[in-house]
Amino acid sequence: MIALKQMPPGFPTQAHAPAFWEALGRAAGTFGFLEETLGKAIFAWTAMTRITEKAPDTACAKWTSKLEHALSDPLRNLIDSYERAVRDHGEAKFEGFDELIKHLEEAARLGNVLCHGSWNRSPDAEGRSIPFFVTGNGEKQKIFESPIDIGYLQQLQRGVAELACEVIDTVTIMGWQFPGTNGPGVPIFQPKERLAG
Repeated sequence: MIALKQMPPGFPTQAHAPAFWEALGRAAGTFGFLEETLGKAIFAWTAMTRITEKAPDTACAKWTSKLEHALSDPLRNLIDSYERAVRDHGEAKFEGFDELIKHLEEAARLGNVLCHGSWNRSPDAEGRSIPFFVTGNGEKQKIFESPIDIGYLQQLQRGVAELACEVIDTVTIMGWQFPGTNGPGVPIFQPKERLAG
């Protein structure tokens, strides 16, 4: 039997300094912000795409399904849906979209490590830690081996925040107001009470 009352405070996270956990938490929280931002961008791009189907009810049902997925899909699927929404729209007015998607995919791989890895191994003398995280199946399994410290986490957090801003820019550069903000641009959705006034 494990002597639970004898466990150190914060078990199993006691080996790392509070500053490490703060940096990890902020990085993970920023990945959550990126997911929310992608969901809103999917809404914007799909809402502003012309319906080409002859049956608007069918198109509306498909759109509703896309929006439901935008609320609950994991990051990798959100990136795919966002890319498809922009490309399906066909009138994007910005450059560098392929590079943005590549950077989002790279960030998603690191997000999986940060959010789903096990961090209970003690850091080395320089404060670096390697989370236990394995990707792939069978012969293609790969163990994550890069040491991570507070500086790495802080840099990653800033990079993910910048990616979220780039996603927002892809909407606002079209002249649309980013959903959920009072920023400039044409509102994509107006509640009924605003339409009546």
